[in-house]
Amino acid sequence: MFMNTLEDIMLLQKDRYPDRVLPWIQTVLSEEVLHLGGTGTEGIFRVPGDIDEVNALKARVDQWSLPVGCSDPHVPASLLKLWYRELHESLIPPEFYERCVENYTNKEVAIDIVNNLPRINRLVLCYLIRFLQSDDPTVIFENTRKEMGFMRTLVMHLDTSFMEGVI
Repeated sequence: MFMNTLEDIMLLQKDRYPDRVLPWIQTVLSEEVLHLGGTGTEGIFRVPGDIDEVNALKARVDQWSLPVGCSDPHVPASLLKLWYRELHESLIPPEFYERCVENYTNKEVAIDIVNNLPRINRLVLCYLIRFLQSDDPTVIFENTRKEMGFMRTLVMHLDTSFMEGVI
């Protein structure tokens, strides 16, 4: 399921899950993050899960086994990020990239781009966005605000002159 195209992933799961329109791994890992309280976990997609647990979970889902016995939401979140990263072709195909960069603040163009993606890419992206949305947006915004505020403070005030000449 890793390092494949979305089309190949859908073909791989066709016999096992003929009625699914989304990749099994995407929905299972997303649901596991939610089940383990990921929406209230600070840094859920920033802090990595234990590498041994992530690898064990990867081995399980590669065999079509559901996650069991995991108590840390960072583990399925890390594996979910890995799955997105290792897609053989980007979720946003290269032919859309320039238009995305040029119009990153234009919501109408952004929505038009999404609506013109290949069907499976659009479905997977919309599922991801819906997953990142929360019934209580303050959860996402508050965690993001704290994390970005910390980075902004460091960017503005941390003396990094000691890094001069370090390669």
